[in-house]
Amino acid sequence: VDSGDIIGAQGSIRRTDKGELSVYCTEWTMLTKSTLPLPDKYHGLTDISKRYRQRHLDLIVNPSVRDTFFKRAKITSTLRRQLDELGFLEIETPVLHTQSGGAEAKPFETYHNTMDMDLTLRIATELHLKRLIIGGFPRVYELGRIFRNEGISTRHNPEFTSVEVYQAYADYEDMMELTEKLVCG
Repeated sequence: VDSGDIIGAQGSIRRTDKGELSVYCTEWTMLTKSTLPLPDKYHGLTDISKRYRQRHLDLIVNPSVRDTFFKRAKITSTLRRQLDELGFLEIETPVLHTQSGGAEAKPFETYHNTMDMDLTLRIATELHLKRLIIGGFPRVYELGRIFRNEGISTRHNPEFTSVEVYQAYADYEDMMELTEKLVCG
């Protein structure tokens, strides 16, 4: 058994002489064998670039990163629940566009083979959501992925999640009040 292996264990749970909760194993089985060793226990995963490229290793060796992922998921689900309870409808808008719009950013370009068409990945959800308001949906939002073909750093990712919220017959004061409700609870 090596570091990184995942095993299944059977036995009784007891406390050691030092008070640690442990399994006194009577039987075990190998569930998954690690093909590569985990990063060094003491030095960890220090290369920032490697941490972002190999997120699974970062999650294994850095509990604080795992906690950040957990908190983000909770924030996202809470935001959706709050907006739903306020009568907003989440609608998924197209990710592939024939022309980019809704923001000033350089889009990622792609090609649709079957349709023989150049397309871009969306840089904003704004235009489609506004069209839904015009079409008769009074309150809409989308919590969706945005793609902007610009620089990359630990603070800027070209692929990110944003939330856009639109409400018919509302002005900026209504939207400020909504934002305060969402942020402050």
